[in-house]
Amino acid sequence: MANSKKVIFSVCECAVMIALSVALSFIKISTGGFGGSIDFVMIPLFIICYRQGFGYGVASGLVFGLIKCLIGGGIGWGLPSVLLDYVLAYGACGVAGIFKGKKYLFPLAAFTGCFARFIIHFISGVTIYAITAEKKVANVVTSNAWLYSLIYNGLYMLPNTVIAIAAAALLIPVLDRLPEYNYR
Repeated sequence: MANSKKVIFSVCECAVMIALSVALSFIKISTGGFGGSIDFVMIPLFIICYRQGFGYGVASGLVFGLIKCLIGGGIGWGLPSVLLDYVLAYGACGVAGIFKGKKYLFPLAAFTGCFARFIIHFISGVTIYAITAEKKVANVVTSNAWLYSLIYNGLYMLPNTVIAIAAAALLIPVLDRLPEYNYR
């Protein structure tokens, strides 16, 4: 009985953090038409990873990515693009859950989750968005899909990563004060 209550508590906690990520997704800084945006959506997802671990982190990221695409006006070039750029990219953030409960490694967890998300976006840029012959990004014209994807995704993922790592470092003293589930 205690185990089923813990699962219910965990799912509810994930739902609250996903809702917070959705709310934060409406507060963003545009990258000036280069693509992507700078925001704080990954921070609640990383809190899930810290508290609940890899499985709940990946599941929460997948759910958030789908919600963000549906209500946030997600754009893509077909279903594979939507799956990679939203659902799988945010699901990849859940890899930060490998650092579950390791308070002083929380910034490393944030970096790991951001890097995993970047890899998915990079793959999407190299495969799906390589369909255009010549691309211009950040005043660089290239027909090299690898370079294009690196620049395009790096322009918003690097600031997002810095923000997530800084927030994780600032949250270290708060993590111990977050309430735990009482197994009674």
